[in-house]
Amino acid sequence: MVNSYPDTITGRCYCGAITFRSSSKPQTVAYCHCEDCRRATGGPVAAFAAFDVDAVTFKPSKGKSVSVNPGVKRTFCNKCGSSLAGIYDYLPNRIFISLGVIDQAESLSPEVHAHDAERLPWLHIVDDLERPAATATDFLKAP
Repeated sequence: MVNSYPDTITGRCYCGAITFRSSSKPQTVAYCHCEDCRRATGGPVAAFAAFDVDAVTFKPSKGKSVSVNPGVKRTFCNKCGSSLAGIYDYLPNRIFISLGVIDQAESLSPEVHAHDAERLPWLHIVDDLERPAATATDFLKAP
């Protein structure tokens, strides 16, 4: 499936204390089934839209930054705790915004399943997307 991304991407945390806007369209949209992303988002699967890090503006800030695993930084709202973004050293100059906090999420269909080997056995998403067993780094690095 080829996405026709909206021109403006905006969003907010659950309580609205943090908002964001992207000056560009997402580079890609992905599911992630890894345990780390599931724990960070609180869902059985995470879904993110990838943007050029310089294209996204958060107000008043990106929120609280947490790093549990080396090379991975995640941001959360200081007030309500919403999972906002992930920044990964192995995917430089990208920021991955959680689809659940994006206002235009209905227009952002995932294009790949990362870490399918870690998918919960009872979760079945029926689609024809690529499903690498581990990282989808090569797919996510593509322009």
